[in-house]
Amino acid sequence: MKVLTMGEIMLRLKTRENERFMQSPMFEATFGGGEANVAVSLANFHMPVEYVTILPEHTLGEECLSELRRFGVGTDRIIRKEGRLGIYYLETGANQRPSKVIYDRAGSTMACAEVSDFDWDSVFSDVDWFHITGITPAISESAAKVSLEAVKEAKKRNITVSCDLNFRKNLWKYGVEAKTVMSEMTKYTDVVIANEEDCQKSLGLTIDVDVAEGSLDTKKYEALTKKVMEVYPNVKKVAVTLRESHSADHNGWAACIYNGEEFYVSRHYEIRDIVDRVGGGDSFGAGLIYGLRTYDSDKKALEFAVAASCLKHSIPGDFNRVTVKEVETLMGGDGSGRVVR
Repeated sequence: MKVLTMGEIMLRLKTRENERFMQSPMFEATFGGGEANVAVSLANFHMPVEYVTILPEHTLGEECLSELRRFGVGTDRIIRKEGRLGIYYLETGANQRPSKVIYDRAGSTMACAEVSDFDWDSVFSDVDWFHITGITPAISESAAKVSLEAVKEAKKRNITVSCDLNFRKNLWKYGVEAKTVMSEMTKYTDVVIANEEDCQKSLGLTIDVDVAEGSLDTKKYEALTKKVMEVYPNVKKVAVTLRESHSADHNGWAACIYNGEEFYVSRHYEIRDIVDRVGGGDSFGAGLIYGLRTYDSDKKALEFAVAASCLKHSIPGDFNRVTVKEVETLMGGDGSGRVVR
């Protein structure tokens, strides 16, 4: 059986190194997008994975397919239609200057998706785990309808559903609040992945914590995870990432998970000299999916997810290009960075 992810993959145009927009007339062109990033990570972990989206019928669409196939992601369920590929522009920050993202996604093929575009029996064939994020329903009203229908169809087939809430304030622009859509989607979700802002903005569940202050009170996050499961009794596990942003280059990184009985907090990593943090949450989500499907312990699954995401911060681009062995080495305590010969 396979994991299926669904969302929008975009052309990523990034300034060179730490340059500001238009500081030089060059961008680095790659591809990226939340659910595609998860699919690539899982493929790198040698887990069978399919990705579904709608891509335009032009050369960039072909290049995008080729890139996914190169990593071993299944693309047979991807739909092709006339239209445009979404784009996002990235300016990488440094020290006290934050990174910036500009979205250009309006009218893309996935933003214009309709429920009638998808044959759900074919989409969910041989699938036992479905992953989606809160980014896809944020891009348009029609994409929100597709997202909600997808989780409903998955649950009809007894497929495990994971959803990374992934609140993006710059995307929710079509007149519907994130809470309205995401609260409904969460009713069909088994595994919720989030950070503290996602829970507040997407579900309306708040805790009294200021992540800018440095240390994080894990007791408050235990209360938050329990609150999510009280409000949404269908949810079986809640994983919350704990990021301390000391600067654009230096983050503290950990996570916690609650399964209805036990609450676990992961090892804490100090990540300095960050190369690229975009896709860090997606690498955590992929690591958690892999861990929950592979290990017999939620604690070990959580540690795998946090270690996988820690390594992603050292890799340029949206995709996490690491192996299971590399992640497990870091889990085992070897974070020296010494040359492997």
